[in-house]
Amino acid sequence: MVRLPGGGGDGRIPAARLKTAKLRTPSSQAWLKRQLNDPYVAEAKARGYRSRAAFKLIEIDEKAHLLRRGMKVIDLGCAPGGWLQVLQERGAGAVVGIDLLPVDPVAATTIVEGDFTDPGCGARLAALLGGPADLILSDMAPNTTGHRETDHLRITGLIEAAADFAATALRPGGAFVAKAFQGGETAEVIAILKRAFAEVRTLKPKASRAESSEVFLVATGFKGGPSPS
Repeated sequence: MVRLPGGGGDGRIPAARLKTAKLRTPSSQAWLKRQLNDPYVAEAKARGYRSRAAFKLIEIDEKAHLLRRGMKVIDLGCAPGGWLQVLQERGAGAVVGIDLLPVDPVAATTIVEGDFTDPGCGARLAALLGGPADLILSDMAPNTTGHRETDHLRITGLIEAAADFAATALRPGGAFVAKAFQGGETAEVIAILKRAFAEVRTLKPKASRAESSEVFLVATGFKGGPSPS
């Protein structure tokens, strides 16, 4: 289980205050204050994880039991590498990650800097993995525009692209996890996934901020066959 350190007698961590707000915009002050008072940020630092997102994958695995020793995994949108670290801790065999941003090396992991949506990129990742994947993870998210409908369509497009790739790269019985955001488009994606997987459910780890609409779609029992879309 993910257990975070407590503070006082009621288990709460005393709130930290900014020492100075000079030269910071109100939004950056709010972000920094949230970071300082986030127990997952502190625990990630204590455990050597590159980001608090590591706890999201840990919680997903605790509920869905996806990770096992020796499995083959592809991580789409892997920066800064927190999920890659968890995969290695839990004994994954071959692991390939890709991101638009540079990612510092992770032991026994192949990392590609590039755009997953580029033609031929999926085939390259599959070749680097050296066989069908047991699990494909997608923590990809597009740059937001501030326009809700547009942003939902963009994330939906990424999930569908990742699901199409999973349909070509997963072994029968494999699993797929993708970040989504709550909205009507999420229901459409779930309907697509249900055609290709035995079970699809939505999880919101405690490590996802309460104010965020972020959720994770967890699809297990890949049926094999052509693209689900």
